[in-house]
Amino acid sequence: MTGLHNSNIKEIKVPFANGSKFYQYFAALTVNLGIVCSEMHYGWPSPYIPVLRSGNYTFQITSEEGSWLTVIPLIGAITGAFVTALIVDRLGRKKLIIFSSIPFLASWLMVGFAKSSSWMFVGRFLAGAADGLSFTAVPMYLGEIAEPRIRGLLASACPVLIVFGILLINILGSCLPLDTVAFIGTAIPIFLLLTFSWMPESPYFYLMRGNEKEARKSLQKFRGRSNVEAELRRMSKAVIEQNETRGSFLDLLRIRSNRKGLIITLGLRGVQQLTGTTVIIFYCKTIFEESNGFIAASTATIIYFSVQLFLSAVSSFVVDFSGRRPLLIISTAGTAVTLLVNGTYLYLKNCSNIDISGLDFIPLLCLLCFVIIFSSGLQTIPLLVMGEIFPTNVKAFALCSMDIYYSVMCTLISKYFHWSSETYGMHVPFFTFTVCCSLGLVFIIYCIPETKGKTLEDIQAELGSHDKKIIILNPESFVY
Repeated sequence: MTGLHNSNIKEIKVPFANGSKFYQYFAALTVNLGIVCSEMHYGWPSPYIPVLRSGNYTFQITSEEGSWLTVIPLIGAITGAFVTALIVDRLGRKKLIIFSSIPFLASWLMVGFAKSSSWMFVGRFLAGAADGLSFTAVPMYLGEIAEPRIRGLLASACPVLIVFGILLINILGSCLPLDTVAFIGTAIPIFLLLTFSWMPESPYFYLMRGNEKEARKSLQKFRGRSNVEAELRRMSKAVIEQNETRGSFLDLLRIRSNRKGLIITLGLRGVQQLTGTTVIIFYCKTIFEESNGFIAASTATIIYFSVQLFLSAVSSFVVDFSGRRPLLIISTAGTAVTLLVNGTYLYLKNCSNIDISGLDFIPLLCLLCFVIIFSSGLQTIPLLVMGEIFPTNVKAFALCSMDIYYSVMCTLISKYFHWSSETYGMHVPFFTFTVCCSLGLVFIIYCIPETKGKTLEDIQAELGSHDKKIIILNPESFVY
């Protein structure tokens, strides 16, 4: 699948003039406020499930209730993603992203006012539904508004702000009560509503609806210049070709290029999640408590996510220079090593008579190394690739499928972690993640193409290069 080149491919130049990128950067920042809100909900179990289980709140939950309260947003995300796939090409990316602020706001209010676990289940399910909407519409929007040379940076803002949301809830959770933090959380969707409402809709969406006038205005604003005719013609031609037949879920399997894209994104998302990253998010504080480290679990958790935030930000700047494949290979190989070392430590601690009391620093060190290496590639690139590898006529269905796939995988992995760690010990899931990560490395080496610096049309051309003769628009030859 890496050999996406054809001797019949010809190269043409498309002139782009320099212009202000302000609206591209500002849109990338504001559109991701929903992602921040969503990830605060995903990071919420780490500081607050132990509080609810201990009885130090107005009501108490069991271990099993805590497990389901942790994964219920993932179940809600399946509903949200499915609904978004059906309507995002009719209502537009912008309207749905703005609408997501309503269920996000309601979810925090329900969690804050909850007098029983039932209301929390409802609130967190709503948060998941809004998350399904965001993670379908946001990567689509960012992939469609960005210039090729900065698309990696803009799309990487999403995974960077994912980590920011998780870090924020862990910092707040270390010093503030549950209900207070929930009420603080309502500020994020309100800010999304007030800021993103001023951003333009995607020019691709306008072209899909046959509105070239508004597409031109949108593109002019995003590019910061008035002369956008060459790029508009390129986009228009691509949209017409991709939408000659209305896309469907089945087209993801029937059409060769879509099938390749689906395999690539399913594989990347699978490798990412089978490292156990989401489980570590859910149970980070519990993992550090289990390890009996030399510093407080809450402090170790904040350090962990602070490092992840910094490295994710660095990766977002590097990805457009180094390429996707090298970062993915290094990140996956290093992640497997850190998981193996941490699993070995937990095995020796819990299942042997060897005295390792002097090695209490290893869990924190391993997880810090894990997050450093993971953040260099696996944290950011799968979401970036999701937004750039599918054509417009099936992009909604593809991203919906990805979000449902992610939610199902995270739910199963989370339940597996909870069951295996309580039944056999925490070393078992870490060894499992090590094996999965090693298999993922083989998949990345042999199956993942490089998309660095290519337009969305280039990528489609390469994926379908065995089907027909293709003309590639090579952005490296553009005159800026």
